[in-house]
Amino acid sequence: MEEYISLFENVIKKTIPNVDYIDIRAGMSDNTSILMKDGNVDEINTGMSLGARIRVLNNGAWGFAYTTDLSKLDEITDTAIKLSNSLTGDVELSESEVIKDKMEVDVRIPFKDISIEEKKEILKEANDAATIEKVNSTTVSYSDGEINELFMNSEGSEIQTKTSKVRMALNASATNGEIIQFGHGSLGGVKGFEVIADADIEEFGRNIGEKAVRLLDAEAAPSGRFPVIADPELTGVLIHEALGHAAEGDLILQNDSILKGKIGEKIASDIVNIFDDASKKDGFGYYPYDVEGVRTKPNQLVKDGKLISLLNSRETSSKFGMKSSGNARSIIADKPIVRMSNTYLQPGDNTFEELIEDIPDGIYLKGSRGGQVDTGKGIFQFNAAEGYLIKNGEISTPLRDVSLSGNILETLKNIDAIGNDFKLSVGFCGKDGQTVPVGDGGPHTKILNALVGGMG
Repeated sequence: MEEYISLFENVIKKTIPNVDYIDIRAGMSDNTSILMKDGNVDEINTGMSLGARIRVLNNGAWGFAYTTDLSKLDEITDTAIKLSNSLTGDVELSESEVIKDKMEVDVRIPFKDISIEEKKEILKEANDAATIEKVNSTTVSYSDGEINELFMNSEGSEIQTKTSKVRMALNASATNGEIIQFGHGSLGGVKGFEVIADADIEEFGRNIGEKAVRLLDAEAAPSGRFPVIADPELTGVLIHEALGHAAEGDLILQNDSILKGKIGEKIASDIVNIFDDASKKDGFGYYPYDVEGVRTKPNQLVKDGKLISLLNSRETSSKFGMKSSGNARSIIADKPIVRMSNTYLQPGDNTFEELIEDIPDGIYLKGSRGGQVDTGKGIFQFNAAEGYLIKNGEISTPLRDVSLSGNILETLKNIDAIGNDFKLSVGFCGKDGQTVPVGDGGPHTKILNALVGGMG
């Protein structure tokens, strides 16, 4: 993107006398995706794309325009100025460091070094390993992408980044003729093809197939209040959905968060420490700078049970009298909004055995099959992928179709013990019609008096 620097400089120079602020973000990406159903390749997409967006702030209002043709930069700049001039607003930006940087993520095996045929073979290996007895259908998806980006603004920042991202996911369904159950798993990272090459693909596929088959013989879960152990994946979903979304500055400003006005207040038990950290390189939500050119760093949201920080962009942080936390995110064609990155519960010091040893009658929940949260009312419901009864400190009967629901703040205050292990999951998060890659996770977590529902 080096060749566009002087072009963007000219646009900024010409525009700044007419506006309060301007930034330009452009990117060139090279992507491949493959979808395999029941062992047959369903579709392959490869392609390169180029795009740029201009954002101007004038008299408290944004103007935003996007193009895939960089010869039209002047045209979209005029469009953005007209849009901002036609609106009135109260947008102000918090102060931000002026940064000049050029960086790229470490890649051991570039995606272009691996042929489509080789990629298909790996999908087939995962598919075949998952297709054990009683598994009746599988879907394997793969995507990789390399993007070169350039960000410049009228304050003097100039940031070039080159990132690579890869993900592979597998779904398997199994049936015994009466019921159908599912297994799911994914792996990925902000790295090169080494993420896939270093993984044991046969084991990855087999585990997912075995999970689907295992659930056919599991019992329907009981309903009621129980002490619960959430595995790292479900802990991550709880932290992401229940706390992460509620800590987003834009939702708080829209009066749509249970955390409004709660900075400095106790919202969880003393042992709870929660972070959002876009700078965490092993997380799927890793990025060194957000889309407003703000450098990322670990952001502790909850410290010893107290809410001490929020997730913000430069716009939302100015309303709170804070600095941006570097959580403005979007693809180039979309307007930046406040998003999570890698959100997790910090590990404690208990072994798994210590977490379950004093539970006479409880439930161990593993994995996630999605769920929903109402950040305004502060309530949530998640479905675990699988569960087990805990009887007198021992894992016993397998359970299926089990959900966990409750009040966000009550549940956070009921976190009673935290494991010493840690895992971040690979996922995507949707908000306002936009999707971004995220990591969420933590250790095994013990929650008292949790509301569990069986689906019979």
